Amino acid sequence: MAFLSSMNIAASGMTAQQLRLDVVAENITNSTTTRTENGEGPYRRKMVVFEAVSGRETFQEAMARANGKLSNEGYENAGGVRVTQIAEDPSDFKIMYDPTHPDADERGYVEMPNVDTIKEMTDAMAATQAFSANVTAFNTLKAVIAKGLEIGR
Repeated sequence: MAFLSSMNIAASGMTAQQLRLDVVAENITNSTTTRTENGEGPYRRKMVVFEAVSGRETFQEAMARANGKLSNEGYENAGGVRVTQIAEDPSDFKIMYDPTHPDADERGYVEMPNVDTIKEMTDAMAATQAFSANVTAFNTLKAVIAKGLEIGR
């Protein structure tokens, strides 16, 4: 059932891009947060790190698995993408002059999060496009499977 592994590949891409969109939303939401929960300064931008999962096997292994001569045990993922970590952006915080702000230092400057709204919107658009491409691949695969089932009629 190779089509199931193809569906898993597209689904892994959709899941990864959804997480990326969630992180972008968190970054935008906290773009003015000058104090974190633990009081260690302003919010630090987060980034999602992806890793390709190779599901390649030799032709001989694929044929043996298809013929039932090779066990499917331990063969959970045929490929796709996975999130390895959600990393913090190490770039410097923005400095803003606002002596009335409660988190201002003695000179009146406030450290602001290192979140750039334009960069976040660009990331959101890229994640949306990647998600959409995975949905298209998934729907195309469904159509191919449906046509294949019609052949058997």
